[in-house]
Amino acid sequence: MAWAAWTAILGWALLFDWQADLLAPEGARLAKLGVALLAVCAVLASPWLGGRTLPSVAGLIGIASLAVSVVLYAGAGGDTDPGTALGLSEPAALLWLLLLVPVRARRWWVSWAVPPLLWTAVVLRPVAVGAEELTVTVALFLAMGSTAVSGVGAAWRLVRADRRRQAQALRQEQRTEFARDLHDFLAHHVTGIVVQAQGTLAIAERRPELVGPSLKRIEQAGAEALASMRHMVGMLRDPGERERGPALTPLAGIADVRTLVDGFAAVGGPRARLEMEGTFDDLPLQVSTTAHRVVMEALTNVRKHSHRSTEVLVQAARAANGGLTVRVSDDGRARGVRHHSGSSFGLKGLTERVALIGGHVHAGPRPGGGWSVEATLPSAPARVRAVS
Repeated sequence: MAWAAWTAILGWALLFDWQADLLAPEGARLAKLGVALLAVCAVLASPWLGGRTLPSVAGLIGIASLAVSVVLYAGAGGDTDPGTALGLSEPAALLWLLLLVPVRARRWWVSWAVPPLLWTAVVLRPVAVGAEELTVTVALFLAMGSTAVSGVGAAWRLVRADRRRQAQALRQEQRTEFARDLHDFLAHHVTGIVVQAQGTLAIAERRPELVGPSLKRIEQAGAEALASMRHMVGMLRDPGERERGPALTPLAGIADVRTLVDGFAAVGGPRARLEMEGTFDDLPLQVSTTAHRVVMEALTNVRKHSHRSTEVLVQAARAANGGLTVRVSDDGRARGVRHHSGSSFGLKGLTERVALIGGHVHAGPRPGGGWSVEATLPSAPARVRAVS
């Protein structure tokens, strides 16, 4: 852990400064000692300081460090010993804060305002007692180090912001897919309800004894449609988001997995086999469409990231409890970084979708070589929460 390693370095730097008499409880060095201890304490507490507290603490310490430099400069006529301004612990602590502030600050202007203050405090301290060869050399060295650290912090912040944007775009894409599924599902069920209602009206006078069972079927179909709609709307709910008109596409389910597998090798992929065990006609719509999405995402990852893969095996099997297990495995070697649940936006979104219906996804290397993506889906969708 970087924080623990830097803390150890700070402990050594404090000990070195004390033994070298660069810090002492007397005169101007007492002020140096106080600022150094404050900076070290800020580093120790940095993991627990929030995005507003940390920049504020760092800014105050930077101002205190500059004030000590001013005091040293004002008294340089009486004491020109370069050691009065030098030290390792304070600049080391300020460098850590210089790295963290751009990354952790909540407000963008704070992430760009505080680092220059810390940079100035680090660089000006050596020359506070005079521009001698030693102090100028140390100042130049600290300037290069501070600039590098500041650049790393700014780049780190930009990378994290970009990852957040990608995650948000993925979440929006998932919701759009859910909206399409919801539209097609409701259209299917409402059409069936209307047809049954029309049939009931047609036989009401001639065969009144069939009206009751027909109405029961209509009621059951309506209840199933409402239950599934609640699940899917729970996945979509986002306060303040305006509904867009999605492009309508046919609803793909477990029955369409064979088409995916057959088309995989047809466009230049490795040989693909499909093994299906059990019956799948009674699967709820959310489970069936999610299983199709699992296979699609896993095959896409094989094409992008598997090297020298000769065969892909797609397996779908019903469990004893009625659940569904979908597994996609290949025999290739990884090319670059595999898409696992921690780093891939594609599989991250898939994991979120599977979790919303009460299932889970596991992705990782196979014991005999290759890669495997396995999703365990329930026999009926779990009660879902809104995605925030």
